Amino acid sequence: MSKRSATRTSAPVKNRPRRSEPPPAPAVGARSFTRGARNAQRRAARKRAPGAPQGLGRAVRSQLRHLPRAAWVCALVAFLNAACWSVISPPFENPDEPAHFAYVERLAQTGKLPASSAESFPSAEYTVLNDLHYSQVRYHSEQGTISSGAEQRQLERDLAKPLARSDEEGATGVSASQPPLYYALETIPYGLASVGNMLDQVALMRLFSALMGGLTALFAFLFVREALPGARWAWTVGGLGVALAPLLGQMSGAVNPDAMLFAVSAALFYCLARGFRRGITPRLAVAIGAVLAVGVTTKLNFIGLVPGAILGVLVLCATEARRSRRNAYRCLALALGIGASPILLYGMVNLLSGHPVGGALSPLVGFSRRGGSILDEISYIWQFYLPRLPGMSHYFHGILTTRAFWFDGLVGEYGWLDATFPNWVYNVALIPAGLLAVLFARALIMYRGALAGRALELAVYLALGLGLLILIGADDYVHNIPGEYDEPRYLLPMLVLWGAALALAARGAGRRWGPIAGVAIVSLVLAHDIFSQLLVISRYYG
Repeated sequence: MSKRSATRTSAPVKNRPRRSEPPPAPAVGARSFTRGARNAQRRAARKRAPGAPQGLGRAVRSQLRHLPRAAWVCALVAFLNAACWSVISPPFENPDEPAHFAYVERLAQTGKLPASSAESFPSAEYTVLNDLHYSQVRYHSEQGTISSGAEQRQLERDLAKPLARSDEEGATGVSASQPPLYYALETIPYGLASVGNMLDQVALMRLFSALMGGLTALFAFLFVREALPGARWAWTVGGLGVALAPLLGQMSGAVNPDAMLFAVSAALFYCLARGFRRGITPRLAVAIGAVLAVGVTTKLNFIGLVPGAILGVLVLCATEARRSRRNAYRCLALALGIGASPILLYGMVNLLSGHPVGGALSPLVGFSRRGGSILDEISYIWQFYLPRLPGMSHYFHGILTTRAFWFDGLVGEYGWLDATFPNWVYNVALIPAGLLAVLFARALIMYRGALAGRALELAVYLALGLGLLILIGADDYVHNIPGEYDEPRYLLPMLVLWGAALALAARGAGRRWGPIAGVAIVSLVLAHDIFSQLLVISRYYG
């Protein structure tokens, strides 16, 4: 035995003197791990706590702080894209923009809702519309907006006049039947720009809508992250694919409640996707109820999403009931109670005022304008989107609605649907659309096992889309002009599904080529957006 070993074994361990050493330094990331564990314990405690969820505002701020940087990039790109569209589109040359502006103006000046849907605007707005040659430009693709110095000087003189801009009759055109939430929010930029002229107000109100376009892209990114968590890079493909969509840019760069409808619809899809991935909690139930309440007070088209949303809440609560029935019932009551509150209030107001309980939606329940049966309406709605089946009556003679209304419209019909590409562009567009469809189908085959396990979730998304399509088709059915509501912008509440489809198409190229395909897809959407803007510029200023 060596001398060192003997010395070490001879002295008892308990009699060995102790040296005063500093405590060991914490491992790298230990502090952040401790903070994360503590926050996780707090979240779990709030989840288990009875009653309404606590700390909702703090939870929202925490979620915002932890959003990926790519999500904010997508939101910024969408806002800038919509801002560009707001500049290149002449004032009041977006769908129904004069009517929506008149609604905001009446609400801001009188505090009252529209009293009539007649096409009768305030005198100041009529003067500006005449100076802009609004009637001559709308629906006349050969006629551009004003361009001469004399026309510009006349417009400036009329804008400088202190004209009375209140409307005693309260007529705001087609916007009169819409809920007031979007218009109430637009009174903020309307008031901020009141020191300027009417066109200054339109410009600032358009930028306010552009912010909502940014929210749409943000929620689209978050939806893709929850629905397709496998590849992080694919989230950005879906988010940018939505952010650069030219039709989203046009509508979010206009004074139109569609801008807010797209954002709140994207938020609804995201909340449901989060529930399917992480489970429903009282806090998420409150969020879903709040989104439903905001949606039905934004635009009537949101009603089409409500049945699918209810189905989604029921499925989530049924899944939660396996763990805790009490929590499931609480979540169900919170989501449906908060979501139904504005609908019940709307029905009560109509009932007390002697109007139909359903308000502007009442004609959709019956068949007063066509006098047909439910089978006739089903046949009409089918042909509104898809080719006619044998035995169905002809409603759209000589027109393949799938191509003429929806594909060509999504490729490019801007302004009042009078800014269109040459016919060959729509034919060439079938090539990249076909390639995307092949990649998408390949991804479905590759991930068929995972998709089969999420059949209920996919059924909810399908119900959301079908509800919206049925509402649009039924609205077109009750009018006497077939195809009156064939505008592709009505499909944009489902825009997050387009983002998910693009992300899946990129992943369909495989692990090696997927990121490259994603770059190509985003570049394709960007090129589509740029050429669409150039088309609008040439339409009005060429």
